[in-house]
Formats: sequence, structure tokens, C-alpha cells
Amino acid sequence: MELVRATEAAAIRAVSFVGKGDKNAADGAAVDGMRAFLSTVSFDGRIVIGEGEKDDAPMLFNGERVGTGDGPAVDIAVDPIDGTSLTAAGRRNALAMIAVTDRGAMFDPSAVFYMNKIVTGHAGAGVIDINRPIGENIRALAKAMQKPVDQIIVAVLDRPRHDSLIQDIRTAGAATRLLLDGDVAGGINAARDDSAIDMCAGIGGTPEGIITACAVKALGGFIHAKLAPKDFQEREKAIAAGHDLSRVLFTNDLITSDNTYFVATGVTDGDLVDGVRREKQTITTESIILRSPTGTIRRVTASHLAAPWLLPPQVKLAH
Repeated sequence: MELVRATEAAAIRAVSFVGKGDKNAADGAAVDGMRAFLSTVSFDGRIVIGEGEKDDAPMLFNGERVGTGDGPAVDIAVDPIDGTSLTAAGRRNALAMIAVTDRGAMFDPSAVFYMNKIVTGHAGAGVIDINRPIGENIRALAKAMQKPVDQIIVAVLDRPRHDSLIQDIRTAGAATRLLLDGDVAGGINAARDDSAIDMCAGIGGTPEGIITACAVKALGGFIHAKLAPKDFQEREKAIAAGHDLSRVLFTNDLITSDNTYFVATGVTDGDLVDGVRREKQTITTESIILRSPTGTIRRVTASHLAAPWLLPPQVKLAH
């Protein structure tokens, strides 16, 4: 619940910038809110996956220490807003999120900012192989799920780099759910048993891949990933850091611990959670909490008095 307070703070701080066209201002507000609350959590936290370095935006930077310093030593992956462009444009599916696991358990991508990944529910385990053509994977998953191929829905980021992937999915007979941004929600929905999405595929952010793996652990889902350097320079950095770019990364490669937490609060309405709502003096948030040791999924709807959120973080925290 302490982590939920941090994602709630990020979402509430960011909501003033929804539809205002300035994604960095939204991200900066979310970072300030999240950092203020993370400083109060009873753990020795270390940020190992941050977002700002890739986007040249305000950040909770890699290596930053958060928390009170007491309690368990943990590694943290953060994305104060997954979907800054969505927030700036006033579109759906923007989230504030945190993933936490034991110290040293998160895969270190060594500044490789993108990875290719496939996420499904538990039916994909032993069936999906990221090295196979997407059509083969779709047919294999349809057979494992005992449903027709034409009922399979694949979530994909709507990017020019995915033009051929999208065409191949449709040629195989499956349908696409094109995401403007925010492939973490796409991955989580693919891993959920109660979602219309069966698979999430394509190249997205490495931070988002690590965060998704934390959620997949709690959902009992499946993820395959491979690092996808965006250019020659990044490729050389990856090789110098000792990465085998042909290596397929499984869930347990991305997160080696079975003790993971994933928390997200909606900034704007989406398929996973509702966004922040304000009415008179009350702010309402919806969050989801996934915990791998117990396989628990919790949804938290909270009402907040609006007035404290208008004050600087340090003033609000004093109360």
C-alpha cells in the first residue's frame, strides 16, 4: 500500500497536464510526486530501471536511492508515466507504475533502450518462441488456447517499425489491437485470463519489458524477449557490456526472484484501470497491485481530499 501511495501521487500530479500537449511537464510532475512518496517507504530502495534517460525527460535516475533506508533491500523499476504522449494528447491508457523485487534480481540491459518481446498468458509457456515467425506463434497459441485463429487478438505498438509485423499478424488470420503508446498495459492484458487480448508482440522499451516481467510473474503469464539495439552505436555498447544479442530472455532471466510487486495507477482511462477523476473537493484514483508470492491481484479505488494535492510535495507530506 505504500507503493500505491507513490503511483497515486504520480498520477494525481500528472493529471493537470492531460491534454495540454507538454509531455515533459506531465512527466516532471509525476516524477516529483512519485519521488516524494517513495522517500517515505520503509525499504532500502535502489532505482535500476528508469525512463528519463531514454526520453531526455525528467527522471528518477538509475542508481538513485529511495526509501527510508530501513527494511528490505530492493531494486525498483519505475515509469512515473507510461504513456507521456498519451497524457499530453489526452488519450487513453496512460499509467503511473512501479515494479519492485529483491536486490540484484532485475536484468541489467546496459543502456539498450529497446527489446523485442512476446507476452501471453500461461498457455504460451512451451508453445511460443520469439525466434519463430509470428504466424506460427499465433497458430500455436490458438491451438493451446483451443480457440480459432481468427479469434486471436494481438496487441502491437502502432509504429512504422511494426508495419510488416502487423501485416503478418493479419495475414495469419488474427486481429490486431494497435496501441498508440504504453505497451506495459498491453503486456499485462495479454497475460491476464480475463482480457480480450491474447498476445502482445513487437519492439518496445526495455524498461517497460522489465516492468512487464514483474507483472507477468504475478499473473502466471509468459514472456520471451530479445534486446533490440536501435543503432550501431547502441549495438556496440551492448556487445561491450557482454550481451549476447541472439539470446532469448525468459521471465526468469528478466526477473530472477519470485518475490515481485507491480503497482500501477491510471492517469487516463484505460483497459487496465480508470484514470484520475476530480469532482469538487475529491480526487478519485484506481490502482492495480500484483504480488507474485501469492499470485494476488488487488484493485484499489481511493478518494483523496483535493486540497492537499495542490500544495508542494514537502508541505503535503508534513501532514
